[in-house]
Amino acid sequence: MAALSLPYQVVGAVALAVIGLVACFHVAVVFLHVAPSNTLTKQHGETVDAWVMPEFEQNWKLFAPNPLQQNIAVQVRAEVAGDGTRRVTPWIDLTAEDAEGIRGNPFPSHVQQNELRRAWDFYANQHGDDDRANSLRADLSERYIRRIAVMRLEDHRLGGRIERIQVRSSTTGVAAPPWSREKTDTRSYYRLLPWWTVTAADLPGGVTGGRTGEEAR
Repeated sequence: MAALSLPYQVVGAVALAVIGLVACFHVAVVFLHVAPSNTLTKQHGETVDAWVMPEFEQNWKLFAPNPLQQNIAVQVRAEVAGDGTRRVTPWIDLTAEDAEGIRGNPFPSHVQQNELRRAWDFYANQHGDDDRANSLRADLSERYIRRIAVMRLEDHRLGGRIERIQVRSSTTGVAAPPWSREKTDTRSYYRLLPWWTVTAADLPGGVTGGRTGEEAR
């Protein structure tokens, strides 16, 4: 630049400034395109898409997936037969039991942290909201959640033979922080699954002690 005459230096400086501004604008727009939804993208989403698409399309997102903003608990109740009677137990919160084992424990087990949570995610992803199977692995996901529920109930010593079980999820929105103006619905919403008859296939290791399952009758 120093070797150029003054007019060319001015033209060069202006060209570099324009290129720098365009580059900064491009980087900013691409950042908004890959960033999570925010105030700017909601207001200027069409402008962002018009600049980026299709030449500069990005198929990745920053900070994905979005942080979970709900507490999802898996609960179960059982129909128990014993002494010539049948009764239905209250709902037992299996997720709360896992949380109790994790809270204050510097080395919580992988089972406590992930088994039930991943099992429920597996079931929910293989079934629609009406609990109809939508994949070839739906039956496997159902058997998996059933076996976990029966195994956990065995530890409760319900005083009889578990004939049937019913599982539900409780989804509760996490309240917004005090400094936020966001309004969050913190009511619990339930997804109730049908009653399932317990069979020997649902038991760990098959029929144990003749207390659970149809084959144990």
